[in-house]
Amino acid sequence: MNRLFQAVEALLALLLAAMVVMVFGNVVLRYLFNSGIVVSEELSRIFFVWITFIGAVVAMRDGSHLGMDTFVRALSRRGRIICCVLSQSLILVCCAMLLRGTWLQHEINASTLAPVTEIPMIWVHGVTYVAALGIGLHALAKLWRAVTGRILDSEILEISESEEIPPLSAAERIDR
Repeated sequence: MNRLFQAVEALLALLLAAMVVMVFGNVVLRYLFNSGIVVSEELSRIFFVWITFIGAVVAMRDGSHLGMDTFVRALSRRGRIICCVLSQSLILVCCAMLLRGTWLQHEINASTLAPVTEIPMIWVHGVTYVAALGIGLHALAKLWRAVTGRILDSEILEISESEEIPPLSAAERIDR
């Protein structure tokens, strides 16, 4: 699983690099040559959407989403587990809604073409399948561990308190 997520992070880095090159190249072309590459603008937007949704799955796995945990930290272990079960259940509901909405729009997005590249818009909006399934599977696994009592204290509060403070690795969480 770690290798899969390393490959996903490499894909994210590649998409970001391509986005930077296309946008910067277009800026240079516009200022120096009074022209531009129209396709790069559209592809940059598509890459940005993919980076956002795939990045959300990676952030969910790493526990790097921001959160407010002051209330939960004050609870007993049982209270924390109850909050964990409620939050993971809510995440599952949201993922199910996202998956259903994408499914209902699938045919429309598959038959609608992007204005410049003329690729089906399902290539843009279809990433929500990946995000909903990835986040949903993570939430389901965490919910299962919480319900069966196999969840560690460090997993219950798997969030970052600040953007400046990097999230703890799995080994660091276990050492705590």
